[in-house]
Amino acid sequence: MRLSFRIKGRVQGIGYRWFVKETAEKNRVSGWVRNALDGSVEGEAQGAVPELDSFLKELKSGHPFAAVAETETQEMLDQEDDSESFHIKPTA
Repeated sequence: MRLSFRIKGRVQGIGYRWFVKETAEKNRVSGWVRNALDGSVEGEAQGAVPELDSFLKELKSGHPFAAVAETETQEMLDQEDDSESFHIKPTA
């Protein structure tokens, strides 16, 4: 399953993208994350449903300095992913 996600709240300037990357790797989720110009963090994640559920749950409450106000997700078509990694992209 592949999802796009957007996390709103206090999520920039606190190492949140690195937290997302580490959480994705721990849950065996591939994809990417970046800061968005509106102050949110956005990305795409692909993996098995249980791992994606765990990944998203941790994004909502796992970072000690974040204050997640809202999480938006949208299901996408799976993509052929030649790497099993999760990347941090430059700001949109």
